[in-house]
Amino acid sequence: MGQDTPPLRTGFDHKLYAIKADDHHTLKALYQENYPKVEKFVLANSGSIDEAKDIYQDAFLAFWRNIQLDRFVPRNETALEGYLFTIARNKWMDQLRSGRFKLTVAYEDDHGEQADEPGVSEEENAYLVAVREHFGRLGSQCQDVLTRFYFNKQNMSTIAAAFDWTEQTARNSKYRCLQKLKEFLKHK
Repeated sequence: MGQDTPPLRTGFDHKLYAIKADDHHTLKALYQENYPKVEKFVLANSGSIDEAKDIYQDAFLAFWRNIQLDRFVPRNETALEGYLFTIARNKWMDQLRSGRFKLTVAYEDDHGEQADEPGVSEEENAYLVAVREHFGRLGSQCQDVLTRFYFNKQNMSTIAAAFDWTEQTARNSKYRCLQKLKEFLKHK
């Protein structure tokens, strides 16, 4: 082998190189091979298949981006797959800890004013008030998408049909709207 000849890429090195090169077949295979484990985890921890798909999509994008930017350099294929699962698990656990799972519908007192939520701490109540306030700042389409998903428990195909979108567009829209709401909450 001469100095100008690149090293041969075999096995794991080839897979890592293919991920960095955005090889469609490698990315698709990696996506499909690792999804069932994440779905099983989400379902076993109070989630739905749609939520598993959303979490996995977000995790896979973060995984791909971190590989591209050399933020994570795996030493073997097991580390690569473990990293992807860890990202998905952490994203799901963050979602479980988020206000979404604590959010209840507000009720009004006898005078038509919103009363504090029963059974929640003052801090949690302040958070719920902030969520309601910032939710109102979202555009009507974002409000509709998030209401359909989180409160009406509609699946992505139903939401996509309501807006004449593909399921992927519905997922992306829900994600962007949720991110916008989170940004509002960060700067409250």
